Amino acid sequence: MGLHQRACIFLRTMLPDHGVCPSLAEDGAPRCALESSCRRIPVSAHLAGVGLLIAFLSTLGCFVRAPGVGMNMAEGDTLISVDYEIFGKVQGVFFRKYTQAEGKKLGLVGWVQNTDQGTVQGQLQGPISQVRHMQEWLETRGSPKSHIDRANFRNEKVIVKLDYSDFQIVK
Repeated sequence: MGLHQRACIFLRTMLPDHGVCPSLAEDGAPRCALESSCRRIPVSAHLAGVGLLIAFLSTLGCFVRAPGVGMNMAEGDTLISVDYEIFGKVQGVFFRKYTQAEGKKLGLVGWVQNTDQGTVQGQLQGPISQVRHMQEWLETRGSPKSHIDRANFRNEKVIVKLDYSDFQIVK
């Protein structure tokens, strides 16, 4: 059953004295089998009902978005935060710049910086699937002229909201 059909059923429940549906063809015939008893309703009533449906679904944890509206996160994807440190030839090879670019491309936030020990460290935050992609990138790819010996990840935790608004290079 599609969202439209669920909305019509919802509208019939919320507006029982109207018992109507907005999906009638020009000749008055219903566009779907479930709407055989429907009549046309005012657009304002339809929009109010859809608004109530969206509010109701949102309280249940369902994510509803308008067609064509993009989201940075996969719907329902858990947010995590993880610290990292990368060992190898990772300084003087634009590793921080490439890390920032890859993080932004994946829709992640956080930071990256060189250490006095010749490593690169930072923090990643974002949807778990995107953080996993970034961890793999940090372990295996890095910048074109880098050579990664190993990557350490620690302090991984689920977070409710992002602590950063962008992915920054810390000097």
